[in-house]
Amino acid sequence: MTLGEKLRHLREDRRITLLEASRGTKIQVRYLEFLEAGDYDSLPADVYVRGFLRSYGDFLGVDEHILVKLYEKEKGIKENLAKSRNAGANNRFVSPVNISSFVFTPKKLAIALLGLLVASAIFYLYREVGSFSNDPRLIIFSPLNNSEISGNSVVVDGVTDKDSKLFINGQPILVDDEGRFREELTLQSGVNTISVHSENKFGKEKTETISVQGKHEEASDPGSDSGSVDNSQSSSSSSSSSENGKLQLELRVDPGPVWMNVEADGKLVFSGTMLAGAVQSFSADDKIVVNSGRGNATFVRFNGKDAGALSADPGVVKDAVFDKNTK
Repeated sequence: MTLGEKLRHLREDRRITLLEASRGTKIQVRYLEFLEAGDYDSLPADVYVRGFLRSYGDFLGVDEHILVKLYEKEKGIKENLAKSRNAGANNRFVSPVNISSFVFTPKKLAIALLGLLVASAIFYLYREVGSFSNDPRLIIFSPLNNSEISGNSVVVDGVTDKDSKLFINGQPILVDDEGRFREELTLQSGVNTISVHSENKFGKEKTETISVQGKHEEASDPGSDSGSVDNSQSSSSSSSSSENGKLQLELRVDPGPVWMNVEADGKLVFSGTMLAGAVQSFSADDKIVVNSGRGNATFVRFNGKDAGALSADPGVVKDAVFDKNTK
C-alpha cells in the first residue's frame, strides 16, 4: 500500500472520519484528502507536509518518522519519473544514430525485444507464484517467548513483508517500507499472550504467538523520576501528590486490546496498545487528555475515585479531558 492508503486504512480501522481527524489534528480536511490520495502536488511546501504527517501520526498513534520516511520516498519517486518524462521529451529532437543494418536489422531487434519481454514475464510470474504459494515472512526480534518483563509495558519489534497487513492482538499496526514494525504494549501483571498476525496481498497468513510474564514494579509516582517505592510508601506518595495539586489518572482495559494515546500537560506520555487487564497510571499538573480506540472498554480512576468507562459506546473516544474542574 502507498502512504495514503496506509493512512486511510488506519483511520478507517479506528472508525474516525476525515472531519474528526481534521478537528483532532487542526489540519484542513482538503489537505488530509490530498495526503490519503497521494496528491502531493496539491499540498503546500515540504516543511508543512512533514508537520501534517507528525500531527497525523500522533493522532493515529503511529510512528511519525515512518510516515515522513514513506512520504519522502514516494515524492522522490514521483519527481524522478517527472524528470525522466521531461528528458524523454527533449530527446525527441535529437538526431537518431545511424546503425548499420548489416549488424542490427529490424527483425533482429524485434526478436531481441521479444526475448527480453518473455524473459521478464517468466521472471515476474515466477516471483508472483512464489509469493502466492509462500506464507508471508514474520520474524519477532523482541520480546522473547516465555520471557519475564519488569515493568508494565513491552515493545514488540519485528519484520514482515513490506506489502503485508500486520495486526498485534487484532489491532492494525503500521509497517514501514522495509517491513519493520515497532509497537509498545501495556502488560498486566502475570502471563500476557501477544499474537502477531501478518497477511500478504494473496491472502496468505502467518501468526506468531508469544507469552511474556509481566512483573510490575511496586507502586511509584508516574510523574516523577524517583523510580519504584515500596507499598508502605504508596499511600503517602498519593497523599503528597494531592497536596501538591497533582492530577492522578489510572486507566484499565477490559476487554482488550485497546489502542491508547495519552497527553499530560500537553506532552505525549503514552501511545500504544493496552492488553486486556492492563493498567497504566499518569500524573499531571493541569490537564490529562485521553484518546481511546474503544471507549466502553476503557475504565478510568481519577484522583482516587472510580469514574467508570470513558463512553457507553464501543467507538473511538477523542480528547477526553481530565483537569482540576473534573468531578
